Amino acid sequence: MFDKILIANRGEIALRVIRTCKEMGIKTVAVYSTADANSLHVKFADEAVCIGPPSSAESYLKIPRILAAAEITNAEAIHPGYGFLSENAEFSRICGEHNLKFIGPSSEMIDKMGDKSHAKENMIKSGVPVVPGSEGELSGPDEAKKIAADIGYPVILKASAGGGGRGMRIVWEESEMERQFRTARNEAETGFGNPAMYLEKFLVQPHHVEIQIMGDSHGNAVHYGERDCSLQRRHQKVLEEAPSPIMTKDLRERMGQAAVNAAESIGYEGAGTIEFLVDKDHNFYFMEMNTRIQVEHPVTEEITKTDLIQQQIEVAAGEPLPKKELKMRGHAIECRINAEDPAKNFRPSAGEISVFHIPGGQSVRVDTHAYAGYRVPPHYDSMIAKLIVSAPNRMQAIARMKRALGEFVIQGIKTNIPYHKQLMNDPNFIDGTFHTKYLEESFTYNPETE
Repeated sequence: MFDKILIANRGEIALRVIRTCKEMGIKTVAVYSTADANSLHVKFADEAVCIGPPSSAESYLKIPRILAAAEITNAEAIHPGYGFLSENAEFSRICGEHNLKFIGPSSEMIDKMGDKSHAKENMIKSGVPVVPGSEGELSGPDEAKKIAADIGYPVILKASAGGGGRGMRIVWEESEMERQFRTARNEAETGFGNPAMYLEKFLVQPHHVEIQIMGDSHGNAVHYGERDCSLQRRHQKVLEEAPSPIMTKDLRERMGQAAVNAAESIGYEGAGTIEFLVDKDHNFYFMEMNTRIQVEHPVTEEITKTDLIQQQIEVAAGEPLPKKELKMRGHAIECRINAEDPAKNFRPSAGEISVFHIPGGQSVRVDTHAYAGYRVPPHYDSMIAKLIVSAPNRMQAIARMKRALGEFVIQGIKTNIPYHKQLMNDPNFIDGTFHTKYLEESFTYNPETE
């Protein structure tokens, strides 16, 4: 087992990794930008190294500075968290060259599964159902038109190296293709340095259901059930829950086995998520794979009573996965608490938090790096906390989340807590009849009711 791990990330996920490391008796090194000097992950790590100014490009994405921090602190491994360099194949490769264990997949595996068009090709070879579309990168709008004519409109253009909704455009008819292709390609090149595009059939009103998997270096893979991530705005997840309200025993077995088959067929090592779209007839299609731990991993932890970060670290240290039957108990919901104003089109709200009172009570968990007096920087993602509750069933979990949201008091900045409160009372959320476009097309936030 490792003696010391450097966490190449910030905020709540850095603090989350530090907590597990402490429980495992592993020393930790935090890295931070000057904007994060007072963040809790810096305070609670055994050592901390400043790696640059607020800009991510000059700090959390600066590989030489992170490697230098690992060298001067004698760290043996690097945990990348999520975002930033977590799915960067070059970073994984360079860590290996410097005798540092990257707690995640190899660079070859990230290349194979991190690029969406290549991942789709690998899933087809593994026999996993995929959404009809291009089998690889598109040569241009003419090829896109030809494929769309074969599979039928609407279709969706996606950046091969993309994520977070960037480089994505829905095309409803052929006359829109050239314009949308140019727009998506330019956005992909600007955002990811890679203009490659692929195309898929656009499924109307599906659920977004993902399977959490873990693979070890001994050729084993397991899954931990599913999460429903259908409630999204602009392709950004707002709320996640486990299990999915649309799930059946048969569907879980089929999706879980497909995910495990996919992981074992490519010799996957580490934590990962196989993401699927599920239509109204319970047909499921591979969408993409995330080769890292996910923001929403706590809901899986709560219903399986598993520390996924600990398993990541153990697998990276060469230990085999424990052979035990999947047991899911109860229901868990996670609300992402963001520093943004839902009454003003979710405008980011940076600044100093004057009051920060977190909820408590039975089966309530808050993952956060914020506190009263903490200044939310404007340079990074707006998420400042994750509120997770669990209960014996979904209706009790909703009731517990309502209570917990009512106790969560943050002043000095605006947050989306009022938005979540209204969502908890929405009839379609309560009965599970929502889909990936529900928040944008059907749910209306009314600030006057708060």
